Amino acid sequence: MAKRALIMVEWSRGNGPLYIQAAHHLGLYPIALTAHPTQHDYPKGIEAIRIDTHDLDPLIRECSRLRETYDIAGITGFAGDESVSATVGKLCRHFDLPGPNPASIEQCCDKFLQRGILAKAGVPMPAYRLAANAAEIERSAADIGLPVIVKPAVGSDSRGVRLCRNLDEIVEHSLFLLGGKHIWRSPPRILVEEFAQGPHYIAHLMGNEVIAIAATEFGPPPHFVFRGYTLPAPLTDDACKSITEVSLSCLRALDLGWGPTCIEFRWTKHGPVVIEVNPRMPGGGDPKLIQLACGVDLVTEHLKLVIGEERVLRKRHSQTVVARSLLPDRDGILDWIDGGNRAAAVPGVAEVKLYVKPKIPIVRKGDNRDSMGYVVAASPSHAEAEAILKRAVDLISWSITALPPLREQEQSEQDVYQH
Repeated sequence: MAKRALIMVEWSRGNGPLYIQAAHHLGLYPIALTAHPTQHDYPKGIEAIRIDTHDLDPLIRECSRLRETYDIAGITGFAGDESVSATVGKLCRHFDLPGPNPASIEQCCDKFLQRGILAKAGVPMPAYRLAANAAEIERSAADIGLPVIVKPAVGSDSRGVRLCRNLDEIVEHSLFLLGGKHIWRSPPRILVEEFAQGPHYIAHLMGNEVIAIAATEFGPPPHFVFRGYTLPAPLTDDACKSITEVSLSCLRALDLGWGPTCIEFRWTKHGPVVIEVNPRMPGGGDPKLIQLACGVDLVTEHLKLVIGEERVLRKRHSQTVVARSLLPDRDGILDWIDGGNRAAAVPGVAEVKLYVKPKIPIVRKGDNRDSMGYVVAASPSHAEAEAILKRAVDLISWSITALPPLREQEQSEQDVYQH
């Protein structure tokens, strides 16, 4: 009998190992199709094959080749580039396997198109405009009123997203986006949005069910790099109900609801407004935090959907989980980082993860790639979970030696290294 295989398109350092573990638990042999097989430190128990994951035809040919040896039970993917999710849907359709509707995914990947669909459905959102050049960005910002968010209409991981509080910052960020420093896979299209001010929340859904709502916080502006995470969010019952209702409205408008979705909100003076609908599993290891908080293993339940088995979303317990991302305060060379083992030994700490090692260059991008690691703590009490997290984070320290300003060529080489 042929071995049952799980095809995974691309890879995620946060969720990838969770999918490997879940695949093995379900008796599946994981195979990664990736454009950069040597870029990631793959764990044992997975086969990695080099392929252009932005081209559907080679993926179809490779899956057909693999089907000669394996029983392909399902296909899934990771959305460092969210177009991967649409490609996965097309692969599933081609091989008659369970998967998301690729058309629904594609209209979400284009944030301007997504906004238009949600606006027609009456979903509350910030004011927004589409721009293609610097003059249009400035004109859109003037129409909306400062401050504004300026970001690529297609993208993920907060790449190229910036809060612009005055005209100088708009000019500076326009030059960054349009001057060759931001990588575009299609003609530049830029979204200019009203800065919706208020606490930030993420609703995590599986199918048509809201599993959890998390409160998040960011590092210092003007960028939006995730720094803190609290699950469940400290919200009133009425606020939870409101976010849930708007979340389900988003699913109906965008024709989603097959698998995982995460929806970002700001709670403003008018209530919840939708910042973004992401038709995918949340990144950064969020599924692990959700399982720790309420006992629902989103990754395993997602894979059950992928291979055609019935999912079980029953919550098994309830506790508060808090996490802190370790963000550098400067660029330079990491001299040392210490205290991870001491932090992990603090009672109530669930996990400590360090991504970096001494002597590597630290080049901040202003997005979620900046994280050097994280600490997670859990407790039945919210206040106690926060106290545990603080004790652990205070035990971790590092030193970064700042370097003189780099010439353009040297900066480009370091950018390649960081990617």
